[in-house]
Amino acid sequence: MTSAVSLLDKVAGFEAGAHVTGVRWLDGTAAFALGDGGVLLDRAGERRRVEAHPDAGALVVAQAGKRLLTGGDDGRIAATAADGTVETLVDEKGRWITALTARDDGAFAWATGKRVSARDAKGREAATEVPATAQGLAFAPKGFRLAIAHYNGVTLWFPAVENGTEQLMWKGSHLDITVSPDGHYVVTSMQENTLHGWRLADGKDMRMAGYPAKTRSLSWSHDGEWLATSGAEAAIVWPFAKGGPMGKPPRECGVRPAVVTQVAFHPTALVLAAGYADGAAMIIRLTDAAELMVRTADEAPVTALAWDRKGTRLAFGTEDGEAGILTLP
Repeated sequence: MTSAVSLLDKVAGFEAGAHVTGVRWLDGTAAFALGDGGVLLDRAGERRRVEAHPDAGALVVAQAGKRLLTGGDDGRIAATAADGTVETLVDEKGRWITALTARDDGAFAWATGKRVSARDAKGREAATEVPATAQGLAFAPKGFRLAIAHYNGVTLWFPAVENGTEQLMWKGSHLDITVSPDGHYVVTSMQENTLHGWRLADGKDMRMAGYPAKTRSLSWSHDGEWLATSGAEAAIVWPFAKGGPMGKPPRECGVRPAVVTQVAFHPTALVLAAGYADGAAMIIRLTDAAELMVRTADEAPVTALAWDRKGTRLAFGTEDGEAGILTLP
């Protein structure tokens, strides 16, 4: 393991007040979704809390353009803007929002059990039902197409097309899901501590195993050639250039005696942020394996990580309500 240099003096730490379930950047504002239903907004060190879900918790988080979307166990999807304005976009009358995803143009999709709904940027809505409870959602990079993870595989759905669904089958419970930036691959995390992938051009299956824990965080590099994953005592980074990862070993970055819980690739460079189950966080350069500590261990798992669009700031949050923002020189 490379000896990690510290960036601790570049971090502004603070109390978020509750379990941080997700964080996104709304231009210059870091928006922290909280497990007690609040959203903490930080802009240049000035912080304010708004109540996105006054009587519930924020279970799932996504970003639609310049708004933070949160789905709660109150059955609502709330949109919070950088100025603190909160709007209810969806009310499922108490049915839990179990999965949520969104795009820069404002389109978003959500799941309640087997039912998956999508609303495009113009407000047009469609719904479909998948074979089992939808566990994860991800938009394809081109076209209005959605990938839905569920038991025994994935459903690919074109919401604007009648009967526009296609099945990718693989036995087992599929949890989170991601689509590669070029749209060529779909990858899911599984209950069995493995990843499963499909190459869409020919339907070829890809199995990525060996994880001691479940993979619940997935992040693509800006060039689409690497997929970073949590679930081991290092960030496991799979190569996807030239046909996918089969037959190629992954890279193990940021090896420590704690399981990686969160990963986030830099938006323009081969730099990876990793958060750990013991509360530590670091950034790692893939080019030379250099490691830079961002947070020291304190036993509270890192539960959220996000770079801003320029890649000069990294926001993080933990299970016990600690948060911070790294500003790179």
